[in-house]
Amino acid sequence: MNDEDRQRLKVLGAGILGLLLFLGIARFSYTPLLPLMREQAGLGVSAGGWLAAVNYAGYLSGALLAATISDLALKDRLYRASMVLAVASTVLMGLGGGEGVWAVSRFLAGLATAGGMLLGSGLIMNWLMRNRHRAELGIHFSGIGLGIAGVSVAVALLSLWLDWRAQWFALAALGALVAVPAWRWLPRPVVTPLAGAGAHMEDRPPSRLFLSLLMGAYFCAGAGFVVSATFMVAIVNGLPGMAGKGAWVFLVAGIAAAPACVVWDLIARRTGQLQALMLASGLQAFGILLPVIGDGLLAAMAGAVLFGGTFAGIVSLVMAMAGRFYPTRPAKMMSKLTAAYGVAQIAAPAITGLLAGPSGSYAAGFFLASGVMAVGAALFGLLRLVERRGGATRMPQPRVA
Repeated sequence: MNDEDRQRLKVLGAGILGLLLFLGIARFSYTPLLPLMREQAGLGVSAGGWLAAVNYAGYLSGALLAATISDLALKDRLYRASMVLAVASTVLMGLGGGEGVWAVSRFLAGLATAGGMLLGSGLIMNWLMRNRHRAELGIHFSGIGLGIAGVSVAVALLSLWLDWRAQWFALAALGALVAVPAWRWLPRPVVTPLAGAGAHMEDRPPSRLFLSLLMGAYFCAGAGFVVSATFMVAIVNGLPGMAGKGAWVFLVAGIAAAPACVVWDLIARRTGQLQALMLASGLQAFGILLPVIGDGLLAAMAGAVLFGGTFAGIVSLVMAMAGRFYPTRPAKMMSKLTAAYGVAQIAAPAITGLLAGPSGSYAAGFFLASGVMAVGAALFGLLRLVERRGGATRMPQPRVA
């Protein structure tokens, strides 16, 4: 292995570890710990939904902030600051003893996650394209699935010895350890518009129609994703004879998500990105419903495989598409798309929590999320028609620093 290959692996490793911190620990620890906090800390059913909505409000705020930043050096500094914030917000969850402190923690965790997801992905995409590597983020986004799987195992094991508060502290310590190589292995960005060997990196913005439809489809993806990601453990635990099995179902979703981005990259090479996105959205719509309409553990596991095997692939394909439209500043379009994704992630948990209030079950939210996901699949189909008719891109625009 030559120095260039080693450097590429270190950069991708930095991105994967960053997503383990941001998505696995700061963000998705809440999902397997939600039933425990309801049992031990007195967290109500509706409050569980509102706290998830606050988390995504922080995520949306971070996405909107990232959209205003063009300077690569500043993005790098904010990305690293997000690592510190991710650890601090996890500590705060353990320190808090009421919904007010938990809401502050969830907002800060969302803010940090947006920085890690958008700025980190943009920095890695820029490095890959600048150094003439394939502009695919499948390996990078495998960190999402690994983070979900890792935190599921951690919570399942820690629950044998620790209460909810001590588990948050233990996860914060793990996050601090992960942050060290994630920080050190990511090179500082080069700010010139030239790629390796002097090739010029030129932006080719999408047409207004294409961007509007893509944002609508990604909004639907956000709604479909967040309901399962937030309430999967709780709804499985509430099924007859399934108490305590929700964390293991969530683990299956994480395991399925880990290779999913690479798999969907390969599918997209054969079918085209939009065809792959339409297929993934349809499968996810069905997978969301399986734990609710199926019978027992097998159906829940199958739903977890379909959910985990698609949501990360959708994120990876859409973010890679954004990077190809804006190679010199990929976070520009990523932030706009994530704002649409984030709005859905605020509304959907809150609505699910309200629907769950009278019955104590999140099932109605799962039906709603599946329907919205089906609409997203249809929108990706419309995007294929727009692309075939030559309406995907506008004329190249000069780079604005």
